[in-house]
Amino acid sequence: MQKILLTLFLFVSTYSYTQVKNFLFIGMDRDLLKDTNYFKPDFFDGVQIAYSWRQLEPQKDNYDFSIINEDLKILKKYKKKLFIQFEDVSFSMKYNHAPKYILTDTIYHGGASKQYKFKDYHELEYTDLGWVTRRWDTNVQKRLYKLFEALGKQFDGIVEGINTEETAVTFGADPTLHPQGYSFRKYTAAFISNLTALKKMFPKSTVMVYANFMPGGFLPYQDSTYLKEIYNFAWKNNIGVGGPDLLPYQPEQMNNSYPFIRNSYKKVATGVAVQDGTYEYVNPHTKEKITAKDIYQFAEDDLHLTYIFWGTEQPFFQTQIIPFLHGLKTKEK
Repeated sequence: MQKILLTLFLFVSTYSYTQVKNFLFIGMDRDLLKDTNYFKPDFFDGVQIAYSWRQLEPQKDNYDFSIINEDLKILKKYKKKLFIQFEDVSFSMKYNHAPKYILTDTIYHGGASKQYKFKDYHELEYTDLGWVTRRWDTNVQKRLYKLFEALGKQFDGIVEGINTEETAVTFGADPTLHPQGYSFRKYTAAFISNLTALKKMFPKSTVMVYANFMPGGFLPYQDSTYLKEIYNFAWKNNIGVGGPDLLPYQPEQMNNSYPFIRNSYKKVATGVAVQDGTYEYVNPHTKEKITAKDIYQFAEDDLHLTYIFWGTEQPFFQTQIIPFLHGLKTKEK
């Protein structure tokens, strides 16, 4: 960390500071809060932290928000805000974020369904990817809404915001791989219902949907209405929009979420996260590996973001993010 702090004073930025809110994104790695050097610099407005449903409801109707309160206490000491990311989807078979009672009680039809990673668009070869809590299952939704109610009563207006995990899940186009009761249309309608419940319980804090891709609606090849429905609903109900993976000019995002996020400017709050693997990305415009400056300029000039959630993956965090944000703050002064 000493190297990071030294780098801060060696960097000179040529890009002007604006009012984008910069948050540190630590995912579920709450141990990073123990080192205040990560989030204490004044160019960070707060920290985005992910909490799983299983953590927050270890037993049915027994809610445990102690870890959120612990994190709030630390952040408040340094005058930082908390942005909650609600985890109900995983992209590793090691992690299932659904509470155990939802996985074992037959009324929830398994509680979570397996998603797949396909080799190509033909979907003939695939491997197991992770677990998706059954967002479209009426009985699971009822439990989800009770959790939202409990969270809202305690944290609405206290936290900066709360965002969903991404809308993208991959069961494939072939119905034989689809979970019980699932369809593209039902999934879209259910996601909107879930957003309605979340917004109702958080009328004061920012509510944000990570709407990146929609199953059955991957553009430009599939149904164009699914993703559009999510954004139209968000715009009409003052729900923020965004997603993971802030990758300038990345073709898949440029065909899907980025145009919608851009069109959300001055309608609702917007935010995108810089996540693991970003440092390996090659900017299609420069043909060079991405820089923090590239990311920020795209976020501000093209997407007009309200929030950037900066991940901590090394060495990108130390060599790019920290010195660049310090330079922006210096320019502001």
